[in-house]
Amino acid sequence: MTPQIGAVRAPAGQKVLIVVPAYNEEAALPGVLREIHSALPDCDVLVIDDGSTDRTAKVAATHAVVARLPFNVGVGGAMRTGFRYAMERGYGVVIQIDADGQHDPWQAAALIAGLAEADVVVGTRFSTSDVAWIPGHRRAAMTVLARTVSGIVRTRVTDSTSGFRAHSSRAIRLFAQHYPTEYLGDTVESLVIAHRAGLRIAEAPVSMRERTLGTASQGTASSVRYVARVLASTYLARIRSWPISGEAAA
Repeated sequence: MTPQIGAVRAPAGQKVLIVVPAYNEEAALPGVLREIHSALPDCDVLVIDDGSTDRTAKVAATHAVVARLPFNVGVGGAMRTGFRYAMERGYGVVIQIDADGQHDPWQAAALIAGLAEADVVVGTRFSTSDVAWIPGHRRAAMTVLARTVSGIVRTRVTDSTSGFRAHSSRAIRLFAQHYPTEYLGDTVESLVIAHRAGLRIAEAPVSMRERTLGTASQGTASSVRYVARVLASTYLARIRSWPISGEAAA
């Protein structure tokens, strides 16, 4: 855990919303939410219960506002709900923090700082050496996707599948309408959409932790299918027309 040397402060004059997409995370979620409140006391927290069949919504309700989806739509659908909530309520920044405990809220300061120069700031775990816990097949998939998206968005992206991200008001407006909902395809495709809409993309170095509770969703076979599916959706996102950044900010 990052040393707790001081709470992360929101940018002056901006409301910050922490969006936590959660599916069957009743075990990990209470600790994650307590840490978010400690690290980010100036920020509001919205948990998107993505059709969970356990007590996710109940345990979250004691720590945060909860939006319950009637069935599981995946992280993309959950995040689009979060972006719409943020846009309707005038938030200037949205930070995604996953419910499994891998993202360290104390490192959100690096993401917030990056918004001074960008609209989407991705926390990259590959700027550090503590990634040995990531299985080899997943690292291989990440490398293929990172190289692909870097070529498309013309910015070096080393961790395109990272869900630890900060978004500006322009990104909020764009993604409230156009955030991709394809299962497991939201991280990479959303960067292509942001680039095509004229938004600026940057990375910030972070450390991530290994999941200790719950179950990860991907094995070797699913990683191969994941890469193929994301590459196909990325190609479609690349050729489709998207609103320019001025329209996204309107």
